[in-house]
Amino acid sequence: MKSAERAILLLEYLSAAKEPRALRDVADDLEIPRASAYALLMTLVHRGWVEPDATGSGFRLGIRALRVGASYVEHDDVVQRAHRIMDEMSQEWGETVHLARLDAHEIVYLATCISRHSLAVVSRPGRRLPCWGTGLGKALLAERPWEEVDALLPEALSARTVNTFTDREALRAELKAVKERDYAIDEQESTIGLRCFAVALDFGDGAVPKEALSFSVPIVRLDPERERDLVAALLDARERIVR
Repeated sequence: MKSAERAILLLEYLSAAKEPRALRDVADDLEIPRASAYALLMTLVHRGWVEPDATGSGFRLGIRALRVGASYVEHDDVVQRAHRIMDEMSQEWGETVHLARLDAHEIVYLATCISRHSLAVVSRPGRRLPCWGTGLGKALLAERPWEEVDALLPEALSARTVNTFTDREALRAELKAVKERDYAIDEQESTIGLRCFAVALDFGDGAVPKEALSFSVPIVRLDPERERDLVAALLDARERIVR
């Protein structure tokens, strides 16, 4: 069991790394003996879960990790229910559509249909962002009692832009507004120049919603009329998906 736990920790560690990590980094950061770290890396390299970089001294995730991640998305029930409708939305409106799931205090992108415009928003499946800094996350947080949200969030709310909510009371008021409005707005809180509209997907099974759907649109392509149309399309898509 200890070896299995270490293997999982190592894969999670490499998945979060922005560049290949050396053996020394792996051993020090995961606080395991260097000999054990080396043996674990070599086993995972042999199985295709990890691969060395061009220098041979750094390690990153291997192609088998991609296969497993792709399989997760391909077999996910919510992705299968939403994908055709997401594609129709993107084709009709020419904007990027995202589907994401809440995981602890982060949202994880499950699927994306990319805008046909040259100025487009791209978020790869598997990407993680803080839930309080995205429309998708706020749409899902608004479905929960504040006490649950407060316990879910980290002590300090980090900012991705100058518009990100970092004050708990301000975020609480924002989530109340989201609940009353029935959709969330990301007002350049995650990315400057980008406005997002998002709705939680409530499948009516008594469970608190875990998935949300969004339009992500550069503000240069928005005016009040187009915003109303996009929100109406988003609300309609939600009803079609949950049915």
